[in-house]
Amino acid sequence: MTMPEGLERVLPEIVGRDMFDALVIRTDFSDDGLWNAVVGELRRPWGPGGEFPARVQVVDAPAWSGATADEVLAMVDEDEYLGVVFLADRHTMQSPTRALLALSTVWEDEDDLDPVHYQELIESPEPREFRAAPAAVHSVHVNVTLGNMGFAEFAAAASAEPDQVLRPV
Repeated sequence: MTMPEGLERVLPEIVGRDMFDALVIRTDFSDDGLWNAVVGELRRPWGPGGEFPARVQVVDAPAWSGATADEVLAMVDEDEYLGVVFLADRHTMQSPTRALLALSTVWEDEDDLDPVHYQELIESPEPREFRAAPAAVHSVHVNVTLGNMGFAEFAAAASAEPDQVLRPV
């Protein structure tokens, strides 16, 4: 969905998310069957033995159709407990792995950084996104939320994969 020039998209507010719920927003509405398969995977218990219950808030509202990463990040900006958000976009629906787009909600504005102390960060900014299989979503969300691992560590693991998709270990 493309917005006419001069009009701004109005996206619905996301309410009721618990900080331990992974947030998955559907932005592609081309195939309900594939979407249902993704949701089914997201609702499966996870962990080495499947010992952890799936905690996910799925946003499945047509108002989000075609929303860009920047639009989504702008909408979740006020959620101080959200370190990563996942999008089910066109790529998700077309990929055999149903890989979701993981977006970091934390980034530094280069204009606000003192170049004397943060030159390395300015020259090599942290990654903003990577692809993750639905079965990897919970591990990424929980570990980023708790600070056990950083978003960049997961992005690096995904980039090391031949198809650039993070899978559960």
